[in-house]
Amino acid sequence: MATGAVSGPRQARISETKDPLYDEHRLPEIDRLRGLVIILMALDHMRDFFDADAMRFSATDLDHTYPFLFFTRFITHFCAPTFTALAGVGAYLYGVKVKDSATLSRFLAARGLWLILLDVVVISPIWSMGSGRIVLGTLWAIGCGLLALAALSRFSQRTVLLVGVSIIFGHNLLDGVHAADLGDFGLWWNLLHEQGKLPLDAPGGVIYPALPWIGVAALGYGIGPLFLAPAALRDRALYIAGGGALTLFVALRFSNLYGDPHPWSAQRDATFTLLSFLNVTKYPPSLLYLLATLGGAALALPALELIKGWIGSALTVFGRTPLFFYVLHLYVGIAAALAFVVAQGYSLTEIADWAKAGGPPPEFGAGLAGAYVAWILVVLALYPLCRWFAQVKRRRRDLWWLTYL
Repeated sequence: MATGAVSGPRQARISETKDPLYDEHRLPEIDRLRGLVIILMALDHMRDFFDADAMRFSATDLDHTYPFLFFTRFITHFCAPTFTALAGVGAYLYGVKVKDSATLSRFLAARGLWLILLDVVVISPIWSMGSGRIVLGTLWAIGCGLLALAALSRFSQRTVLLVGVSIIFGHNLLDGVHAADLGDFGLWWNLLHEQGKLPLDAPGGVIYPALPWIGVAALGYGIGPLFLAPAALRDRALYIAGGGALTLFVALRFSNLYGDPHPWSAQRDATFTLLSFLNVTKYPPSLLYLLATLGGAALALPALELIKGWIGSALTVFGRTPLFFYVLHLYVGIAAALAFVVAQGYSLTEIADWAKAGGPPPEFGAGLAGAYVAWILVVLALYPLCRWFAQVKRRRRDLWWLTYL
């Protein structure tokens, strides 16, 4: 069976949860962690929209980047792995609540397909500049993880944990397999493990190959029982796991033996050597990338229990409305960025041409400092809407479709 029986006060708290993928009443720090990473994700996207350097080169390209830009990008690495792992945790908790593997499977399949549909129909137009191309990104990755859990959840929690750990630790063995060498199957390989074009001559491409993210979702599901344990035991386990993951990251990265297709090397100075050491691969997420990000998230979650007052409340609001915020901040951000550059005197045609060519003029946009300002303003502007929507979700428990938003 995929789920175990839980009785008494613990089960009662789970049954009170509004969104079945998150046990928000028992662990508010989960909401705070989701809120923190969704805010960080917004920073990365405002950098994409407002800083012209995002169109010129990768923020982790050591030949062009600078430390402030690199670390602005690096801190946002924690977002997608944390969301995907927490989605797996939430799936386990929902299974405990419903105590029926078929119900759990149906819900996870529906939720996964819904996220993929949103990525194709609602999110892709942002990144493709309205060209009609499909860009499979974050929601695609999480959706694939939930679809996989729809099947894996029929097995025991320990089996799912083993599958997740095996994928995370083993998928870099596939780095030498390339779509170009697989003939007709190559484009399907892009969906699983290598960025590239979509199959069936569909316009667009895959940014987030699915296989490693399935491993992260399975890991989250596999550690689900930890979030039913007493707080002291749970926090101790998270601190040990997080510290162990970061220690293993340092050891493996230093050795350059395994875990990332791009080894680090000595650079022109100590700062850039450190950047090289931290410059792990996100597409697809390497073992070292996941050790660093999930290890950091494991350490952060217990600490967020200590966040009180308005900061804790604000993080909780964003954490309870992550999909709502995610969609809104993209459209508000791109609209604000377009308005800004039009006010600078550029046409929408010029902007589209530069987005394809990757070469806007130096004065284009607002720079990295302007991206930070835009980030703060967008987060502040969307907070009242997210707070309102969180209240709607709590008040209208009769509207089942709100759980998909």
